[in-house]
Amino acid sequence: MLIELNVGNLVEPFGGRRWSKAEIHRQVALRVGRFQSLGLAPEDRVFIPFGNRLEFFAELLAIWKLGACAIPIDARLTAFEVENLSRAASPKLAVVDDATHADVLAMLAKAGVRTVLTTDTGSVEATAARILLDQDALMLFTSGSTGDPKGVVHTHRSLRARWTGLHDHLPAAVFARTLCMLPTHFGHGLICNCLFPWLSGNDLYITPPFRPDLVTRVGGMIDEHAITFMSSVPPIWKLALKLAKPPQKGTLQRVHVGSAPLSAAAWSDIRKWTGTQHVCNAYGITETGSWVAGLEKADVPAEDGLIGVGWGAVVKVLKTDETALPLSQEMECKTGESGYVWLNTPALMKGYFRRDDLTAKAVVDGWFMTGDIGFLDEQGRLLLRGRERDEINKGGMKIYPSDIDTVVERFKAATDVCAFALDDPIYGQSVGMAVVLNDTKDETIQGLHAWMKTQLAEHKMPSRWWAIDAIPRTSRGKINREAVKNACEKQPALDLPSILARKPGA
Repeated sequence: MLIELNVGNLVEPFGGRRWSKAEIHRQVALRVGRFQSLGLAPEDRVFIPFGNRLEFFAELLAIWKLGACAIPIDARLTAFEVENLSRAASPKLAVVDDATHADVLAMLAKAGVRTVLTTDTGSVEATAARILLDQDALMLFTSGSTGDPKGVVHTHRSLRARWTGLHDHLPAAVFARTLCMLPTHFGHGLICNCLFPWLSGNDLYITPPFRPDLVTRVGGMIDEHAITFMSSVPPIWKLALKLAKPPQKGTLQRVHVGSAPLSAAAWSDIRKWTGTQHVCNAYGITETGSWVAGLEKADVPAEDGLIGVGWGAVVKVLKTDETALPLSQEMECKTGESGYVWLNTPALMKGYFRRDDLTAKAVVDGWFMTGDIGFLDEQGRLLLRGRERDEINKGGMKIYPSDIDTVVERFKAATDVCAFALDDPIYGQSVGMAVVLNDTKDETIQGLHAWMKTQLAEHKMPSRWWAIDAIPRTSRGKINREAVKNACEKQPALDLPSILARKPGA
């Protein structure tokens, strides 16, 4: 796998744009020339607050060829959130597109971050030095856009270890024409669904992420472009199975489903819709380069939560999630016994950016504690049974409730808050919120909603609110989000649409 030398074609199937391998080389060379003129140097960091278009991949390779680190971020984040990430990462530059919001551009300018439009490449093509394996390549933020950012740093060495592991365990031919409908700012979509096949010389078809109107057309698109592989998340499949016509030409050879354990029933439905038995519940953690375990031969009987074996990784299930002590054999769970899932892989992140304290809480002796609960069966295959972590999985997008809490706590009329996951028929999970307010007048609730809209990306906004007298806490003063959720669901939620529709003082 040689970066840039062996890339496949890039295609935007819904927009009709296509770059050949020769055009990709030219576009990368133009951006290398542009970055050199801007003084981009090894170890500098570059924000990319857009994605899922051809230019994103040219920017990424150009940044890497100059020894710098790319930081893809969610294009939906507010200026406040981008400012918080910028303060943590200290980027030298930001590459934006024509859809980047004016507030974000103004914030970056105020913070002293120079911006350049992705299509403004200039006319000078240039080359650059070779990539060094231990240079920082990617920083992916997994939480903290409104609080304390947690940026996962991967080097070129850890990324190549992930791709090599996948190459050794997966049939190369199935990736010939790969479709990605996932965002390019997190590990599943970027590292595995896009870069693994594309940097192996396969054609990559990239669409805007999480667009219901596009999901309804996915069957026809698979047929039109003879797609052989795609990866997605359960909520997208819920939409596709309900609204989209299945592909008819039988080109799909393999399908991955990630971000949440897959039920046997959903597994069977996806197999029927796609026309292939080779459907795999791929297990991915950003800190380990995403796809870290699954099934090599995916035509096995469907089973709730079945993952498979490690792909370039050793999987252990232990009785402890404690990272302060050395691990020992006595901690291992027996076959069929549930415990905490730990991973050991050369694709492990370098660490959390400037957060050695957080790294120490997640890694011990090279082992990463995932926070997931599972067990190993008689064949040594991993099966997942739940998640230890508080994160909310909305359609494959990880939302950390502490980010929401941090914003609401700064609202003057709010004295306490707890965000939590709610079951959602389309997205799998959505966001609920319990809040303690000085009063529950319409004006107060409207004011809080308006405040949150300026601080949180749309997908993080709670869909249901409960105004309560006090947030339940443990004897040590800690919040159990599941307990708060259970308490809230026993009483009516606020009629938020009606409150927001009423005029102040009415």
